Amino acid sequence: MPTIIEVKPLENFILWVRYSDAVSGYINVKSFITGGISKALLDEQYFKQVHIDEFGGICWDNGFDFCPNVVRDLITK
Repeated sequence: MPTIIEVKPLENFILWVRYSDAVSGYINVKSFITGGISKALLDEQYFKQVHIDEFGGICWDNGFDFCPNVVRDLITK
């Protein structure tokens, strides 16, 4: 299974993600910010702190995350 090797935060809650097999694309995180721990992502500076976790997903330090399979589905559909 290809792994996420790069994630870049862009404006308007968009992330650009690239996989080890060269598949890349954009996901809009805005619709996933519904309250609870996701609410922290509304702070632009916090949103920009996205990184790849030890399981290959993308996450923020507060525990909000996306698994790599979900991310791949979002960018390839």
